[in-house]
Amino acid sequence: MEPLKLNLHRATWHWLDHTDPFESGSVMNAFAIDDTLCQLAGQQQNTGYVRGWVHRPTVVLGIQDTRLPSIQDGIAFLREQGYDVIARNSGGLAVVLDEGVYNLSLIFPEDKGLSIDRGYEQMVTLVRQLFPETGEAITDGEIPTSYCPGRYDLSIGGRKFAGISQRRIRGGIAVQIYLAIAGSGSKRADLIRAFYALAASGGEVKFHYPRIEPETMASLAELTGVTYSVDTVTSRVLTLLEELGDTLLPWTLDATTRPLFENHLKRMKKRNEDITR
Repeated sequence: MEPLKLNLHRATWHWLDHTDPFESGSVMNAFAIDDTLCQLAGQQQNTGYVRGWVHRPTVVLGIQDTRLPSIQDGIAFLREQGYDVIARNSGGLAVVLDEGVYNLSLIFPEDKGLSIDRGYEQMVTLVRQLFPETGEAITDGEIPTSYCPGRYDLSIGGRKFAGISQRRIRGGIAVQIYLAIAGSGSKRADLIRAFYALAASGGEVKFHYPRIEPETMASLAELTGVTYSVDTVTSRVLTLLEELGDTLLPWTLDATTRPLFENHLKRMKKRNEDITR
């Protein structure tokens, strides 16, 4: 394997394994944890956090999605299909999480020399290192007919399997990616297409939501013919982390950090009051 071409070497990396979908709880917890780690990273100059997380079926809405004219009809539809629904605390639009979607958060202190684009590029490089069997096939660039399209969509042959977001809080940076490693990308996309058909009807829509073509989304398993498990991806992540720092340690909430988490979770719950009724 080629050496990592990343500017993310730290004296210590902390690893959080939240990949058991039956123990990870609400996705609101996931975003509150990342905000907590982001705040902690801003106070520590040579420490980073990496967190893997997997959840049971949930649709995560963007802030703009919650303002659609018939949003409650859209939410009711998603729940009828067996999905929990939450709104996240960062940008972007609706995405699907389930047991075949591996989420990875890379959290580290903000470096004034690290532009927003450079933060994204670090994650793109990391993903290419995680899946060397894809060779040079992974492309970064917007797939406009996918759900939650963005500049740093990752695709193979024009079919998107991952999307990246970024959040900066109090001197810390959280770069988050969802990786569809298994299952049907087109079925997930069709779910979100049906959601928009309901939620965007009956009134004025003040933003451009994606006109989704399900065939432009896929999972890595569909694209490569390789079977990926959550444990396989976690093992690869840990191997790379050992190359990125002198020390790799587990991390959990304690009496000092739990109040920070509870505060961020309270904000997430407040944001979701209208859609969880």
